[in-house]
Amino acid sequence: MDLDKELTLAVKAAIDAGRVIMEAYGSSDFEVEKKGDNSPLTKADRAAHEVIMHELESSGLPVLSEEGKETVYDERKKWKRFWLVDPLDGTKEFVSRNGEFTVNIALVENGKPVLGVVYVPVLDELFYGADEKGGYYISGMSSWFDAREGLFNSAYRLPLEQKERPYRVVGSRSHMDDLTIAFIDSLKDEYPDLDIVQRGSSLKICMVAAGDADIYPRFGPTMEWDTAAGHAVARAAGKNMVEVGTGNELKYNKEELQNPYFIVW
Repeated sequence: MDLDKELTLAVKAAIDAGRVIMEAYGSSDFEVEKKGDNSPLTKADRAAHEVIMHELESSGLPVLSEEGKETVYDERKKWKRFWLVDPLDGTKEFVSRNGEFTVNIALVENGKPVLGVVYVPVLDELFYGADEKGGYYISGMSSWFDAREGLFNSAYRLPLEQKERPYRVVGSRSHMDDLTIAFIDSLKDEYPDLDIVQRGSSLKICMVAAGDADIYPRFGPTMEWDTAAGHAVARAAGKNMVEVGTGNELKYNKEELQNPYFIVW
């Protein structure tokens, strides 16, 4: 399966979305609204969505985006291949200006994320991966891409080489809950000196993919667009992202778009 064309398209869309996000990030006017589930929405979310929709249009594939129109399941279930997008993952981190937000673009085939791009606008870092190609990381991505350097020639293969360190658990910066705390406590029997770090957005999945963390447990609500791109990167890097209880790999384009609890390791 040759995904070079789709990968290049997704990377360009993510970088261009990152640029409009950073324009809003540097503004003093965030215009924060509340969506129906009480989560925040900014004009950066909407602007990034419009950029990505425009870029991906040439692929001819349907797009399911957090900020797009709702598509009923009777229509979605016919999609064998589609883009799954979160234009600005970590809006709370964006609003708090801690930099830990991402642009997430995934290509889903038959319920599996076969390609994923996670762009970190503040750091200009890119994590990406595709089935049969592996997972990769590039720093200073926008300059590399503008120079039309080959994506795979300019990148570091995931997982990255790591120095010796304690077992590391990564958790949510905004959603650390009692179940997660209890799970981390249970790991201390085997890893008494374990290290706990907190990050926002899909950066947590990318940390495991890169080898910067060993495990990411999630016992709180997430949606498919929150995880698909990071999941694809983790898959490509040889990591696992499985449902708590069954051990099955997470599936996408379900009738209910909310994810089950999961663990990345």
